[in-house]
Formats: sequence, C-alpha cells, structure tokens
Amino acid sequence: MITPVGEYRLKRRVQFHETDGAAIVHFSRYFTYLEEAEHALWRSAGLSIAPPGSEIGWPRVHAALDYHAPLRFEDEFEVLIRIVAIETRKIRYTCRLTRGETKIATGALTIVCVSHEHGQALRAISIPPQVLERLCVAPEPER
Repeated sequence: MITPVGEYRLKRRVQFHETDGAAIVHFSRYFTYLEEAEHALWRSAGLSIAPPGSEIGWPRVHAALDYHAPLRFEDEFEVLIRIVAIETRKIRYTCRLTRGETKIATGALTIVCVSHEHGQALRAISIPPQVLERLCVAPEPER
C-alpha cells in the first residue's frame, strides 16, 4: 500500500561556498534549499521529479520568499516544504526555513506539469495518475 506524502523536512548545514564575504548566505541560495527539499519530498514518495527519459517536466511558474533572519556559515537549519494544493496541472507548495526556533524565511512555490517532447513547444498537461497517487495535500499544522 502506498502512503501519499504531503510534506517533508530537510535538515541541512550552511556550507562555506553558499556564503558571501561576510559568511552570510546569499538570498538566491534559499531557492536552492527549497528545490532540495522538494526533490527529497518526491523521493520520499517513491518518485523522481526528473526521471531519465521522461517526456514531462515541472517548470516553476511562481516562486516567492520573505526573509526574516540571516543564515550564516555552519548554521544548522531545517526546510519544511508542504503541498497545499494539487490541481489538474499544477502543484502549490508553502515552505518555511527555521534555525531552531528562529524563523529564517517563508514562501511559496508553484510548479506546472508540462509535456516537453523533442522538437515541440512546452505545453501544460494533466498530472499523471502515478504522481497523484503518491502525493497529497498536507494537513494544516496544529497551532
């Protein structure tokens, strides 16, 4: 039996190459952290977002982050990515980065399922059933 996955928590440490001269993480790196967590979520569901030979893709059509506190070299932090909506052709996530109890960043990401057959323009298509059966909308956290 497959248990659908709706969220994932990625624990990580800031590497030196991800920082600037003041050892603070550059704002653009946060999107890489979100993508790492997203791919780990898919793997935890027994999927790959880009399996070899696949003729579908998942471009980002929306990505936004609000920054609340900096991350620095050697900081340990967590990225929580949660599926909040699955529509016919798109998946919407929310995300939160924390260092212990400190909120680092919050944001959202939307991806669309597309066909990318060789020599043809990208076109939005329905999410395949095998993806739908393994991913789910995560329940809201208790407050």
